[in-house]
Amino acid sequence: MTWNIEQISKAWQLATAHHDGQKYGGAREGEQIEYLNHIGSVMLEVMNALQYEKGLDANLALLCAILHDTVEDTTLRKEDIEVEFGGAVAAGVAALSKDDTLPTKEAKMRDSLNRIIERPREVALVKLADRICNLSAPPYYWDDAKKIKYKEEALTILAALAYASNYLANRLEAKIKAYEQFIGGR
Repeated sequence: MTWNIEQISKAWQLATAHHDGQKYGGAREGEQIEYLNHIGSVMLEVMNALQYEKGLDANLALLCAILHDTVEDTTLRKEDIEVEFGGAVAAGVAALSKDDTLPTKEAKMRDSLNRIIERPREVALVKLADRICNLSAPPYYWDDAKKIKYKEEALTILAALAYASNYLANRLEAKIKAYEQFIGGR
């Protein structure tokens, strides 16, 4: 398992610059967490999975992990990623990005999952890792309906992408079960 540290560092700097100032709500009221924490957590999940899943392109997986939310959540464009990191990384990041022209959240999720399935397995690893990280304690302001919907989305992701990594599929399944504690005042 090897990767190009120069490219990984370059991607990290790019993600850091583009996600600068972005925060998300924590589990406690008023808590705000730097968005880069999420990016690093996804990257670490993928890095860990690479120890168990052999024959994968670690560079592709890690670059997509670092950049997975840049097209969706920043001014960075797929074309910018392609210039810096090549077509495979750009296509992977694009597949991981929701198409905001679609009418519903469900349609956006299904479309993204279909595009992920068309890409190399490494891209699916990133989506599995992303949802694993997102199943920590939900933001304090989410109601039970939102939490239940989020859990259902995780089950959809698991069903669609479990083929990509037994290790991450098992981790996601365990996280989904553990997420129950946050529903219904449990």
